[in-house]
Amino acid sequence: MSASLETALKFARGLNARAYFALGALYCLGLILMALYFQFQGGLEPCPLCISQRIMVVAVGLVMLAAALHNPGPAGVGRYAWLGFATALGGAAISARHIWIQHLPADKVPACTPGLEYMFHYFPLTDTLKAMVTGTGDCAKVDWTLLGLSMPAWVLICFLFLAALSLAQFWNRADRTAA
Repeated sequence: MSASLETALKFARGLNARAYFALGALYCLGLILMALYFQFQGGLEPCPLCISQRIMVVAVGLVMLAAALHNPGPAGVGRYAWLGFATALGGAAISARHIWIQHLPADKVPACTPGLEYMFHYFPLTDTLKAMVTGTGDCAKVDWTLLGLSMPAWVLICFLFLAALSLAQFWNRADRTAA
């Protein structure tokens, strides 16, 4: 194993749950800033499922920020870990649905709808929220890829990383109580 990798692992083992939750919150902030960059600098307009994924990234970030600020004891770390894990899995489910819609045959893609701003103004709230969670034809369009993966696929990977980071705090908590 290289010396730099050993140093990184030693550093990671020395962090407590509060530090990991703070890093997770900063990671979520970075994801939101990237989404805003792609929207306002890259010209990629978010579809309803993209907006839902952003909301879930913010939700995971808020859980992790609350855990970092609260700095709970071992039992509280476990509760925050479960909440972060569940919230990240909820976001992963939305990302997975988005990927599924992107891979549907053209004749199976749901109908496109007006923009969300228009829907919030003129449609019942339940219809608008349903479109945000289930997706529309707008969600099937792939505007950007990196290494062959669309943006929702990368967001799914990020949600799975955040879920693993949250779940790992159970072992981090166990290490702290045993010490």
